[in-house]
Amino acid sequence: MAKSCFLQLIAQVQEVSLDGLETYVPLLSMSQNLAKLAQRIDFNQSSDSDEDGPERESREPWGKPEPEEDEGTVKFQPSLWPWDSVRNNLRSALTEMCVLHDVLSVLKDKKYMALDPVSQDPALTKTPQVFQLISKKKSLATAAQLLLKGAEKLTKSLAENQEQRRQRDFNSELLRLRSQWKLRKVGHKILGDLSYRSAGSLFPHHGTFEVIKNTDIDLDKKVPDDYCPLNVQIPSDLEGSAYIKVSIQKQSADIGDLGTVSLFRRQPKAKPGSQMWHLKLEAAQNVLLCKEIFAQLSREAVQIKSQIPHIVVKNQIISQPFPGLQLSISLCHSTGEKKSQRASPDKSKPDDHLYVLEHNLHQLIREVHTMPHPASSPFGHKRLRLAGPMAYDKAEISSLQQSEGLLEKIIKQAKHIFLRSRTARTIDSLASRIEDPQIQAHWSNINSVYESSVKVLITSQGYEQICKSIQLQLNIGVEQIRVVHRDGRVITLSHQEQELQDFLLSQMSQHQVHAVQQLAKVMGWHVLSFSNHVGLGPIESIGNASAITVASPSGEHAISVRNGPESGCKVLVQFPRNQAKELPKSDAVQDARWTHLRGPYREVHCGRMEGRNFVYKMELLMAALTPCP
Repeated sequence: MAKSCFLQLIAQVQEVSLDGLETYVPLLSMSQNLAKLAQRIDFNQSSDSDEDGPERESREPWGKPEPEEDEGTVKFQPSLWPWDSVRNNLRSALTEMCVLHDVLSVLKDKKYMALDPVSQDPALTKTPQVFQLISKKKSLATAAQLLLKGAEKLTKSLAENQEQRRQRDFNSELLRLRSQWKLRKVGHKILGDLSYRSAGSLFPHHGTFEVIKNTDIDLDKKVPDDYCPLNVQIPSDLEGSAYIKVSIQKQSADIGDLGTVSLFRRQPKAKPGSQMWHLKLEAAQNVLLCKEIFAQLSREAVQIKSQIPHIVVKNQIISQPFPGLQLSISLCHSTGEKKSQRASPDKSKPDDHLYVLEHNLHQLIREVHTMPHPASSPFGHKRLRLAGPMAYDKAEISSLQQSEGLLEKIIKQAKHIFLRSRTARTIDSLASRIEDPQIQAHWSNINSVYESSVKVLITSQGYEQICKSIQLQLNIGVEQIRVVHRDGRVITLSHQEQELQDFLLSQMSQHQVHAVQQLAKVMGWHVLSFSNHVGLGPIESIGNASAITVASPSGEHAISVRNGPESGCKVLVQFPRNQAKELPKSDAVQDARWTHLRGPYREVHCGRMEGRNFVYKMELLMAALTPCP
């Protein structure tokens, strides 16, 4: 309403109809209004009118002079075309510019006209140097102030960009950290978890680390290649490196130390693309794992009841699996400062490292400790979920749920490793000491944690195909060795080394007699008697002596062989009576037919015979006593 009233005041009424409706004159457009205003400008007004002072200007607004009452003056008549005055003034300006151009062209040749400077008062033209310096100083100060303001704005903008880039890099690095480690925000801090509580660990150490922003470096300078905007702060007791050292030592001087194993020992080698915080967190978690495992082993060492109590002293657990054998488990923890002050600890020799024990212990600890254990799970056997008379009672369920501790499993593995190494050393010593017969050991590549098997073959060189009677299968357990013969007989040996050595010596002694038996069958000789345990003759301290008697195809000659583990081999040959030189005369035997019987035995010196081994010598002897066809 107010707007329509305002328009009515400005616009002029053109017509009023009979019904009282007013028609207004339409408003001029911007171009029409500009043309109307241009008609009111007097471009012919001279510059002298400016000297009349402000009074004339106030009397003559818009350049339109007031009409005078003189008779001789003519009133201003606007032309019919609105831009006529503008055209006239542009024409006059063009005329003046053409004149100026002609004058400048004449002055350029300097033939007809020249320019002279206009002399002025030197007092007015010469400005003192002091005022010039002051003005220049003010100008320079103004320029410097502008430059400083611009530099401040640029510095603020650069700082904001750097802070944004630093925050962006920190967030991206934090995202990588969160994808690999558990993080949570507590107040204004970002905390992480190094413990194995999510895998069922009950170790009381909190294992908390803090994530902080790395602000030590100046981004204005050159950023190093290993720069990381994120840093982690771990507890002081988890700094450095740690590992568990397991060593098996023999107190007697004949064997000495068996070897050492370093579990969870990490070398500080940075992988390409890995950050420093990742290496630091892995080392700290490894220290925490070693401490937790050693605490569990120490607790079990105190709780386990054994004939020889386990000793726990500081960071070392000492146990004796066998008499004269010592198992030592130590926690070795070194920080960065101590490592820099002293040299690295002495490394175990490659021959002194127990790779099998290391693999088994790693597998055992990973299975028992670090694998995730659910809070609840169903029982495996169906009878555990049944009720009634067919269900298990409390004693049976408790017996099923009983399991060995980690320390007991480590001790059992150490016993097995010791017994296996002792068996291998015994077989190797016999093979190197005794050349005839030969003993060979074939170890199985597929073994369990607490049991290994080795196949022992006792052969003679050159007669491997006919002398296959002695084949032994040794199953090495934790505290005993089970020997399975070729015929299925089973003998159980203890962990004592002397028992295994005596048993192998007796088997090697029996092999010589069995070889003579197989050779006699091949040569066509007849076996008259054979015994693995001879009751006559000197008593052997190791096992029993074995003997065999064979006769030639014609029956004229006989060979008797007696072999004992300690007494050695003794060979006797029986010739016919008619070939005997010094045959004692008998009054009872008068008939000539009894002269074809075999006479007394004569001992053969095997050491003087030609041949590379005992079986080859017996082959030559049988061939010599066999008559030609």
